[in-house]
Amino acid sequence: MTTHSTGLHQRPLGRSGLSVSEIGYGAWGIGADMWKGAQDDESLTALRRYVALGGNFIDTAMGYGNGHSERLVGQVAREHPGTLVATKISPLNRQWPAAPATTADQAYPGEYLIRMTDESLARLGLDTIDVQQLHVWNDSWLGQGDWQDAVTQLKRDGKVRAFGISVNDHQPHNAVAAVEAGAVDSVQVIYNVFDQSPQDRLLDACHAHGVGVIVRVALDEGSLTGTLTADTTFPEGDWRNGYFGGNRLTELQPRLRAIEQDLGIRTDGLAETSLRFVLSHPAVSTVIVGMRSVRNVERNAALADGQGLPAEQVQKLHAHRWDRNWYRPAE
Repeated sequence: MTTHSTGLHQRPLGRSGLSVSEIGYGAWGIGADMWKGAQDDESLTALRRYVALGGNFIDTAMGYGNGHSERLVGQVAREHPGTLVATKISPLNRQWPAAPATTADQAYPGEYLIRMTDESLARLGLDTIDVQQLHVWNDSWLGQGDWQDAVTQLKRDGKVRAFGISVNDHQPHNAVAAVEAGAVDSVQVIYNVFDQSPQDRLLDACHAHGVGVIVRVALDEGSLTGTLTADTTFPEGDWRNGYFGGNRLTELQPRLRAIEQDLGIRTDGLAETSLRFVLSHPAVSTVIVGMRSVRNVERNAALADGQGLPAEQVQKLHAHRWDRNWYRPAE
C-alpha cells in the first residue's frame, strides 16, 4: 500500500475500527444519470487524484447510474489497495424516502440484502465492502423482519466490514433509536450551515454510542459554494432544476450575503467555511463531497488538515440555520 506524506487528515469511523479521511469522495455525480455532464474519463481522473492526495474514503451506491458509479469506484479501488469503499442498497420497493407505513420486509428483506451485496461486490470487483448501508431508513424497522440477521451473516462471511444507514432527507431524528440500540456502525446524514437539525439529537447520540457520522450535502447541493446566482441554469434533465426550482435561487442570495457579512468572508470563501463548519463537530467522521473535476478534488482535499473553524465562527453560523425542504417541489 502506498503511503502519502501529504495524506488527508483521518478520523475514526466511530468504533468500527476504520479510519477515514475527513474529506471523503461522494460518487453520486459520477453515476452520470441525475447530474448531467459527467464524463467517465474525467470522473476516473478526479477519483485517482483524490487517492493520490491521500484520500481513502469513497461513497457510492447501487442506485447511482444503475451501478455505473460502483463500476468506476471499483476500478480505482482495485488500483489502490487500502481505499475504503462505502456503498448503499436501494430499497426493494424503490421508495425514497421510506413511507412511514412501509415495513422492513417491504424495503429490506434479508435475502435481498445478501443478494444486492453480492451484486455490488461483483460490480466493484472487490471481495469486501468496507461500509454497506441501507439507502433509506425508518426507526420502526428495528427488531422488525430479518434484515439484522442478514447483516450479521454478511459480516461473518467477510463480505461487509461495517454496516450503516443513510438517513432520509431532513429526518435526523429518525435514526436516533437505531444508534442507541447499537444496530449500526455508521449513520449518513444531511448536515450543513442551513440544515443544522442533526445537532438537536442525532450527533450527540452518535458521539455517545461510538457510531461514525458520514455527512452528505455539506454544501447544500451546491448552494453553499457561492457559485450559484439568481440566473444560474442547469442542463435539461438535471435533478437540480427541481431542487432550485421556482424562485429558490433568488431566495438563497440574501442568506449567503448574510453569512459572508457576519463572518467577514468573501463569496469564494463560502465553500471552505461551510465544510469546516461541519468538520468542527466532534461527532463527524467524514464529509463526502461530490467532486467531478480534479480542480474540485484539489480544492476540497486541502481542507482535510484537522483544523475546524474557530469556536466563535461556529457560534455565529448557528444563527444561520434555515429549516426548509427543497427536495419537495417548489410551490
